[in-house]
Amino acid sequence: MKLLRDTFKALSDETRLQIMTLLLENDELCVCDFVGVLGQTQSKVSRHLRYLYNAGLVEDRREGLWIHYRLSRRLAPEQAAIVEALARTVGDEQKTELRRALERWFGEKNATGVSCGRETAACG
Repeated sequence: MKLLRDTFKALSDETRLQIMTLLLENDELCVCDFVGVLGQTQSKVSRHLRYLYNAGLVEDRREGLWIHYRLSRRLAPEQAAIVEALARTVGDEQKTELRRALERWFGEKNATGVSCGRETAACG
């Protein structure tokens, strides 16, 4: 029951649901990508990502100063069922809105030369 409680608590926040939705459609994203899409501070986004990490829903990969996140490949069966249900129940409008925001962010990132392989305040 603790696993289910922790999973549902982790998913009970709109920002964390947005993060999970973004990760359902993208293999891996840098912290700066979430900052750019969600319009929140790096510290706030990192706190939400850490909450999902501690619940076992996401895993991270460090590349120098930058941390990239993806859905955990070691989800418990109960968590996998919940994540699959999330993927099916998030509305197309919400997915489209997040997808467009991510595309806009990637455009800005490319236009300004910002990347997670270069020093920026947002990446990390």
